[in-house]
Amino acid sequence: MSERLRFAGRIAGLGSTSGTRVVVGRWQDTPYGAFADAMVETSDGHRVLLAPTREVADLLDATYFFDEVRVEPFAVTDSPHGWDVRSPSLALDLVLGRRRPVGHVLRAVPRRLAEHPAWCTVTDPGARLVMRGVRTRGSARGGRREWYGATDLHDLTWASGSFDGADLGELAPVDPPCRYGFSSAPRRPSVTRVVSTIEV
Repeated sequence: MSERLRFAGRIAGLGSTSGTRVVVGRWQDTPYGAFADAMVETSDGHRVLLAPTREVADLLDATYFFDEVRVEPFAVTDSPHGWDVRSPSLALDLVLGRRRPVGHVLRAVPRRLAEHPAWCTVTDPGARLVMRGVRTRGSARGGRREWYGATDLHDLTWASGSFDGADLGELAPVDPPCRYGFSSAPRRPSVTRVVSTIEV
């Protein structure tokens, strides 16, 4: 019998002038407790998962597509203007900007409805039209299904950091789209408040 796992939190998606794209998850409410993680795709297409525990790594590796999985200490903390992201592999300082117009639209939908998989199915065609590479439902690795229920959206206005000691350069669009699963982060660097439901 299948089981649905619910992960509530925020996702920061960004590109860089080095060609590396990063998706950072900051999850407050999950079956594994609160945690943070990152999915990194380098300019040559190498996909790396950074996860704080083996349990989280195994779940994500069974759901998404990676060339390499690293289990290492991973933390995201608030800074005066955004987030500080730190692990042995990845260092990022992010500045969050204003709520985007789409964010106002998302906030107008009652949260219980917006987070429900049935609503994600309804909104998927529109999401694909409005945001290149973004989907709100799809098939994950191993025949799993997944739904993304977004409830808010803010701009990322600045980023600085490194991956494996190499400077990432300046903030840039998420282009080409990330290839971890059926959906990418929005092309425009952003932070999305979301509930991800995974059917395992």
